[in-house]
Amino acid sequence: MPKNNSTSYSKNYSKNYAIYLAAIVSLTSTACLAASLPENGEQAIGEQWGTETMMNARANMFNPDLNFLTFQQLDKMFATRRVAASSTPWPLETDLIEINDNFSFEGNDVPLEEYLENTRTNALLVIKDGKIVYEQYRNGFSDDSQHAVFSASKSILATLVGVAVEEGKIESLDDKVTKYLPELEGTGYSDVRVIDVLRMRSGVAWEEVYEFGGDTQLTEVHDNALVANNYRWCDYAIASSEPEYEPGERFNYATLDTSVLGCVLASVLDTTVAEYMSEKIWQPAGMEADGFWIMDGGDEFYGAGFNATLRDLGRFGLMMLNMGEANGNQVIPASWVTEATVSDPGYEHISEGADLGYQYQWWTFPDSDAYTAMGIYNQYIYIDPDNQTVVVKLSHTPDANGWDDDNFAFFDKLSELVSQ
Repeated sequence: MPKNNSTSYSKNYSKNYAIYLAAIVSLTSTACLAASLPENGEQAIGEQWGTETMMNARANMFNPDLNFLTFQQLDKMFATRRVAASSTPWPLETDLIEINDNFSFEGNDVPLEEYLENTRTNALLVIKDGKIVYEQYRNGFSDDSQHAVFSASKSILATLVGVAVEEGKIESLDDKVTKYLPELEGTGYSDVRVIDVLRMRSGVAWEEVYEFGGDTQLTEVHDNALVANNYRWCDYAIASSEPEYEPGERFNYATLDTSVLGCVLASVLDTTVAEYMSEKIWQPAGMEADGFWIMDGGDEFYGAGFNATLRDLGRFGLMMLNMGEANGNQVIPASWVTEATVSDPGYEHISEGADLGYQYQWWTFPDSDAYTAMGIYNQYIYIDPDNQTVVVKLSHTPDANGWDDDNFAFFDKLSELVSQ
C-alpha cells in the first residue's frame, strides 16, 4: 500500500477545491447530463441544503485536516433520512481486557495506541463471544456519536435486499434490473440482472477513482449528486451508463452498481429505504440509537451514505456473526448470511494480485471464513466466525485508500489475542 503524506495531500486538496468550488456552485443551473433528468434534487430535499455555504461544506468533507470531525458530523452538512432505533435495545455485556501486544504498521511493530494513532482511528470496538472486550473513542468521537461508514453501507444495503428477497418483494436475483426499473431500458444496465449489481459484475463502464477535487467519472457524479444536489446517482445510470463487458463476466467495483441496487429495492417498497431498514433490521435487532442515511439529491445515498454509532455497528456485525439472529429475533435469513458472505467454490480473486473476494457487497478472504464491510478512509465491520469476534474500526485517514493490508493483519491478530 502507498504511504500517506498528509501534509502534501492537504495542500493539494485545499488548492483543488478552491479552484473548482465556483464550478460546483454553477452546476445547479447547468445541464450536466446527456438526457433530461428529474427536477433538481435540491428542491426535493429542502432549499436550505443548496446554499453556497452548505455546498462548500460538502465539497470539503474529505479535507484531511478536518475529516476527523466531518466524518462525525455529516448530518450537519447533508439532508438525511433517519433509521429509527429500537424501543428494546439489545444489551451488550462488557468484559474489558488489556491489549499489550504490538501490531505491524508499515513494517514496524508498534504498541496498540501508536497503531491507532498512526492509522488515524476515531473509534475501535472488539466483541468476543457476544461481549465487548475492548472499546475506545478518540478525537471527540463518543458512544452517542454517529460516524460515516462510507462504502461499508453497501454491505448494510445488501443485507436489507436479502430481507426484500425473503419477503418476495424482489422475486429473483436472476431478474433483470429493468423489471423493477424500466427506465434503465436502452442503457448500460439493459441486460444486467440483480445478482450482477449485487456482485459488482454489471459490465457497465465505470472507473472508481477517488480523486475528490479532480476530474474523474466518480467525482463527476459525487459532485453533482452529493455536493450540488443536481441529480441522483441512479439518474446518472439512466442518462449516461454504457456497457463495456458482458454482465456477470468480470468484477469491477462500482458505487454506481450499488446505487442501482438501492433503486431496485426502493422501487418495490411502499415506504422509504430508511423506514424499511428501521422496521426490518434496526428495530428488531435492538439498535439503541438512530442511524441515518445522507441524501444524494432526493433519496438515500445507497452506495456510501449510512451513519451510526460504534456500538450499533458492532451489533450489526454481531447479528451477521449470529447468522442473522439479534436480540432474540431472526432478523436476516441465515441462508442469506451464508450466501452473501461465504466465497463461492473455486474461490476467485477480484483481480490479479488482490487477495480478496467479493460476494453480496461483502469482502471475503481466501484462507479464512472471515469477511468484512469496508469503506473509504478505513471504515470496517470485520467478522471472524472462526474466533467468534467482531471488530469495528472507524477512521479518518488522509487518503481514501491505504493501510488495508495492515488493518486486515491487525484484525486477524486482535481476533486471535482476545480468543486466547
